Amino acid sequence: MPEAVTDGRHGTVPGEPLRRSGPRFLIRRRQVLGRLAGWSLVESAQTFLFGFALARALDDGFLRGAPAVGIGWLAAAAVCVGAGAYGTARVYGAVADLVEPLRDSLVRKVVRRALYAPDGAAVSRLTHQVEIARDTFAGLVLVSRSFVFVTAGALIGLCSLAPVLLLLVLPPLLLGLALFGWALRPMARRQETFLAADEAIAAETGAALGGLRDITAAGAERTVADATGERFDAEQRASAALARWSMCRVLALGISGRLPIVLLLLGAPWLLGRGVTPGALVGALAYLTQSLLPALQSLMHGLGTSGTRLGVVLRRLTAEPATRPDGARPHRTPHRGTAVELSGVTFAYGPHADPVFRDLDLSVPDGGHLAIVGPSGIGKSTLAGLVAGLLEPGSGEVRRPAVADRVLVPQEAYVFSGTVRENVRYLCTDGRDGSDADLLAAAEKIGAGALLARLGGPDGTLVPSELSAGERQLIALVRAYLAPAPLVVLDEATCHLDPAAEARAERAFAARPGGTLIVVAHRISSALRADRVLVMDGTHARTGRHGDLLRRSALYRELTGGWAHEGPDGAAGAAPLQPAFPARDADGVDAVAGSRLAGDGGHVVAHGPGRQMQDAGDLGDRGALGGQ
Repeated sequence: MPEAVTDGRHGTVPGEPLRRSGPRFLIRRRQVLGRLAGWSLVESAQTFLFGFALARALDDGFLRGAPAVGIGWLAAAAVCVGAGAYGTARVYGAVADLVEPLRDSLVRKVVRRALYAPDGAAVSRLTHQVEIARDTFAGLVLVSRSFVFVTAGALIGLCSLAPVLLLLVLPPLLLGLALFGWALRPMARRQETFLAADEAIAAETGAALGGLRDITAAGAERTVADATGERFDAEQRASAALARWSMCRVLALGISGRLPIVLLLLGAPWLLGRGVTPGALVGALAYLTQSLLPALQSLMHGLGTSGTRLGVVLRRLTAEPATRPDGARPHRTPHRGTAVELSGVTFAYGPHADPVFRDLDLSVPDGGHLAIVGPSGIGKSTLAGLVAGLLEPGSGEVRRPAVADRVLVPQEAYVFSGTVRENVRYLCTDGRDGSDADLLAAAEKIGAGALLARLGGPDGTLVPSELSAGERQLIALVRAYLAPAPLVVLDEATCHLDPAAEARAERAFAARPGGTLIVVAHRISSALRADRVLVMDGTHARTGRHGDLLRRSALYRELTGGWAHEGPDGAAGAAPLQPAFPARDADGVDAVAGSRLAGDGGHVVAHGPGRQMQDAGDLGDRGALGGQ
């Protein structure tokens, strides 16, 4: 699991409505829009000249017995076609400059929302809906600006040939466009229903694929198949409803694009009788069939299918819920002077599962250093996930800092191919680039200076497969140290380092100005270094200092006795190891805290400080006592 910077500011990921963010996005790229309009004007010049040149070629050339004049006009139209092709090539470059920033922005929003409120639909948003938005936005830009410029060129051309032609063209054109505009909103609603069904399918199938073994073991194949089938049926119904409303697009295209052609042919005698020349009539037909009708087809197909889909997708990708999708309570920041607060928190991985912990209260002050200890599988990483905001409690309240103020480093450190600088600075989202000197100083404090020197410094290339697990952890620790987040949660993030390297890294984080450190301990020395220790024993927990917990917590004494014997600096044998339980035996022999695992025969150790413990089997006894 990679490092995660989580969000939770007032229960939402900061965002703004599409009606404001959309125009703002375009305004910031007004230079790109100006370049796009200029090349579109060059591209559409052929629209005006095509019909006009055809009319002149007939009226002034071929019908008057001057073929050279007619051919000249046609040659001029051909030259404009070449100029239009040149403008089209430049149009695509401007569209790319407009589309790619939108895609990058949407990807960032989707990833941030997935970290804040993960759900099954996040996969559909990132892999499907973002690409829908990218492709349809590009198509919409192309068809909409083409319609505007082509329609303007065609209408200007009709007016230049004979203004009376507009009487037969404009009314049906406006009527069809009005019908199409009226149908857009219902089509968008049906499109949104279709996309919601698609998200439901992604969530349902994702859950089913992840639990195939359990489904088979429980004999629930038919139940899961029926539930999944209902999702596909809902998508089919949504698709059918969308198709029915799409018929309005066909009707609107017939009225606005094809009806003017019929009216022009039916009204030809009337037009010829009012001074419209044959060439002007042919030119008008060329404007309608070769320019206006294709532009209308592209517009209505683009807006009616891709355009409505784009609006729905953008709204779903950019609009953030007031509460998390799982129904959890809105996030609240901790009280003044505290970094993290948990009040009456109960958490379980499912409605019928036993709680990992129940009614947990915890307060970590600003600048504090807390170590979390407990047997393996007791819920230490779960608690780290709650503190980092990756999980929400079933009941109770978790108060944590905002997204930019907390960072989680998991046991499996994530690094990617790139330079060292790119790997260790990608959590630095506060706008401060920092210097390489700061980077190297941080690496020295963490204990990664030699590693960075071997890799070639900040500009060195990092190949994840060539690093050991411990080296990857060092890179991740430097990354977290450089991040602006004051709260750092280390979830066994040093388990592949030796005790001395672990101690150095933890001391560096604990000494960060204004920093708060929470460590899921891998060794007992992490607890010895901490200001306070949280001992987890299943559904309850106890906090205190190391010495206090040795007196008050049997589990902590047991963990201390069973852990590798080491001091706070990670050195072995730095302090005497006390017996796990108070001495009671008259012969001065007491049981050591057992692991409670199979084969634990209850070893014994003499009263008082002990420097070592003999392993089972060393005594050579194979008798009735089990060979201990």
